[in-house]
Amino acid sequence: MLRRVARAGLKSLFCIIFLLLIVFPGPLAFTVAYGEETGTQILTLEEALRIAAEKNHDIQKALEYRNMVEGIYVTERAAALPQIMIAGHVANGRDESQKAFNPTFPAWSNTRSVEIGLSQPLFTWGQIGAAIRAAKVGVATAADQLRIFRQASFRDVSASFYDILLAKELYTIARQNLEQKIRHYDEAQKRYATGVATDYDVLSSKVEIENAQPAVIRTENLIRIARERLRFLLAVGGKEGDVKGTLDSEIAPYPDFQEAEEIARKNRPELSDLRHRIQVAEELIKIAQAGDKPRLDFKGGYGWRYLEVGPDQSASGPAWSAGLYATYPIFNGLRTKGQVMQAKSSLATLKIEEAKLLDGIRLEVRDAVNAVREAGEIIKALSGTVTRAKSLLLMAEKGYEYGVKTKLEVDDAQLNLVQAEGNLASAKRNYLVAWVTYEWAMGTLGERKAKQ
Repeated sequence: MLRRVARAGLKSLFCIIFLLLIVFPGPLAFTVAYGEETGTQILTLEEALRIAAEKNHDIQKALEYRNMVEGIYVTERAAALPQIMIAGHVANGRDESQKAFNPTFPAWSNTRSVEIGLSQPLFTWGQIGAAIRAAKVGVATAADQLRIFRQASFRDVSASFYDILLAKELYTIARQNLEQKIRHYDEAQKRYATGVATDYDVLSSKVEIENAQPAVIRTENLIRIARERLRFLLAVGGKEGDVKGTLDSEIAPYPDFQEAEEIARKNRPELSDLRHRIQVAEELIKIAQAGDKPRLDFKGGYGWRYLEVGPDQSASGPAWSAGLYATYPIFNGLRTKGQVMQAKSSLATLKIEEAKLLDGIRLEVRDAVNAVREAGEIIKALSGTVTRAKSLLLMAEKGYEYGVKTKLEVDDAQLNLVQAEGNLASAKRNYLVAWVTYEWAMGTLGERKAKQ
């Protein structure tokens, strides 16, 4: 009998090694592929956010947008400044019609000149001032856009960071479940060798091992997907990276909706951007209204001119001019009226968007507050479930060894443990992401210390 038990034990050991090395190479390969031996960069959340602030593509686009609107501001401001230019020309001409008045008048002429000119608008009915103010407000919208993309990037990077940690937790749970099935199979082999188990028990345990394999493969691939998403958000190209951290956190007091909504109304960059765009639209109305109004410009020039008429007549010398030029487009085909209508419609549309955005912000803040509360309550509800589920599984396994528990009771205990661990890990991840989303909904993400 002892010899049979020894042979059964040795056979079980070889079976375990075979299953781990041949049937399930992925889990063992994972410890190397995702470990420190590969030399990949291991990031904390703070390091990931710092890299995102420097390299994220959306943030880079926002920075370039700021450069563009600053260029627009310089362009519009140039309309109020003097325009100075140097011009010169050389021309030859012939006009035979002049002989009809004076047969001796030369038919051809030669002129040359060089001149420096200056023009300065004096009165434009508010067009230039409105354009400068609109461009200046546009610079403020660039800062708003930068905040919008930075906060969205921080939100997505944080969520992706916690997704990787969750995927690792789920992988650990799946691998532990697989190892548990292997131990059950080993126990079934031993019981079969001693004659207290049947072929059915051994085959059932083997099927359970095979059914546990897809979860390991799936969660391993989930880690790869989450890492690739984080790498995309960080814009680090093909550089390999991983994260370190934990999903464990203390349950903080739940946020108040009224307070959060008030903060969001003051800090949301989308709202600030829209209000700046409303200011720009108001200035554009002023610009459009001045389209059929008079304007006054000063123009002047100073230079040198040479004139040659015929073979014997020529003269040269300095020349200058200065004057005030008034223009008044009395009728331009109702073009100005149409432009004013368009500008006023754009302003009304922006105000409608502002009201819609306020409603949207209120909804986002409420959802964020509720998500924090929901995840926190789930964590509290599951805080002791995992410990109790482990105790139940241990008692079921011991009872099964002594013949007082059935295989069904062991399977139920194992299923309860897997579900409890998975639900708790997901709740921890959701709690952390909910706090990040809450900070984003208030418009303070990355601008003050976020909840961890």
